[in-house]
Amino acid sequence: MKTISVILLSAALAPAGFSLTSCHRQTTAKPELMSVDVAYPTEDSVMIYKTYPGTLKARRTVEIVGRVNGYLLSANYNSGDLVKKGKVLFRIEDTSYRDAVAKAEAALATAEGNLQYAETRYNAMEEALKGDAVSEMEVKEAQSTLVECKAAVKQARASLQQARTTLSYCTVTAPFDGHVSDTKISVGGFVGGEASPVELATIYMDDNMDAVFAIDDDNALGQLRKNIESGLIDYKHIPISFSENLSRPYYGVLSYEAPNIDTSTGTMELKAALANPDYELKSGMYASIKLPYEADPDAILIKDAAIGTDQLGKYVYVVNDSDKVVYTPIKIGDLVRDSLRIVNSGITVKDRYVTKALMKVRDGLEVKPVVVK
Repeated sequence: MKTISVILLSAALAPAGFSLTSCHRQTTAKPELMSVDVAYPTEDSVMIYKTYPGTLKARRTVEIVGRVNGYLLSANYNSGDLVKKGKVLFRIEDTSYRDAVAKAEAALATAEGNLQYAETRYNAMEEALKGDAVSEMEVKEAQSTLVECKAAVKQARASLQQARTTLSYCTVTAPFDGHVSDTKISVGGFVGGEASPVELATIYMDDNMDAVFAIDDDNALGQLRKNIESGLIDYKHIPISFSENLSRPYYGVLSYEAPNIDTSTGTMELKAALANPDYELKSGMYASIKLPYEADPDAILIKDAAIGTDQLGKYVYVVNDSDKVVYTPIKIGDLVRDSLRIVNSGITVKDRYVTKALMKVRDGLEVKPVVVK
C-alpha cells in the first residue's frame, strides 16, 4: 500500500510541475521590437539662400493736395477705394477763381481790341508818311504803341491761362489708378492751399509692389556682384514671404541695386519687384526676402518632419548599427522643395534617421528599423 501511494502522489504532482515550468518560460520570452520607419539622407545640388527683412512699398505713392483756398465741397470716393486715373476725388469752392477767369477773359478782350486799333493806326500812319502827311516821329510812336499792345495781349493771354489753371485746381483728380486713403480734411473744412499745398489724401499705385531690403554683409555683397556678373544664378524668381496668411506664394524680380553703400549703416539697398494681382499686399507690410546666394552641389537633405526641437536646438533620432535609437543634435539650413531640410552638420548620408513617430521613440531604445524612401 505504501508503494502505491508514492506512485499516485508522484503522478499527481507531475502535471503541476510541468505547468510551473511552462509559465516560467513564457514570462522570460524576449518582447517583439517596435518597427520604426527610417531613411537615409540624400545628397543633392541645391540653392543656398540668405534671408533679409524688408518692407513693401507701392510702385508709386503720391500725396493728393489742395493748391487753392476754399471750403472743401465734396470727397467723391470711399476711403480705401480703388480709383481710375482722372477720377474726381475732391471739389473745392471755386467762386473766386471763376471770377478771376472772367476778369482775365475781359482783360484779354480789351488788350486784343487795343491791338487791333494800334495795328490799323500804324498801317494808316505808314501810308500817310508816303505823302508827307505825317512825320517819321509820329510813325515811330504808332509803331511803339503797336509793340506795346502786342505785349499786352501776350500778358493777358498768360494771365487767363494762369487763372484757368488755378481754377482747375479746385477739382482734384486721381493722377493714376490706385487705392486712396482716408481724407485728411473733412467735407466743409477750409483748404488753405495757396500759400502752401495742403494734403488731402494719399494714393497708392499698388498693382505692383517693391520689396525694399538691405544687404549688410561684405561677403554677401561680393557674392551678389559675382552672381550678377556671371549670370549663373536666376534673380527673377526670388521667394518673398509674409507673416500674414495670404492667398498665394509670392516671388519677386531683383529690380534695383543702389549705386552706393550707405556710409551711416554700411548697407546697400536692393529692391525686388512683385505683382499684386489680388491687391492683398499693402504698402508698409513687413516681408522676408530669400535672396539666392550660391549653389551647394553636395547638400545633405532630410525630411523636415523628422526634425525635432528642444531647449538645445534641433535634433533627429538616428538608428545605429545595433538598431538602437540615438538622440543626435544637428545644425540645419534652408527648407527646399517644400518638405526637405538642408543639414549643415550632425549626420551623414550613411546614417539612418527616424522619419516619423518621434514621440514613440527615445534615446537608447532598441527598435526594428524599416527603411523607407
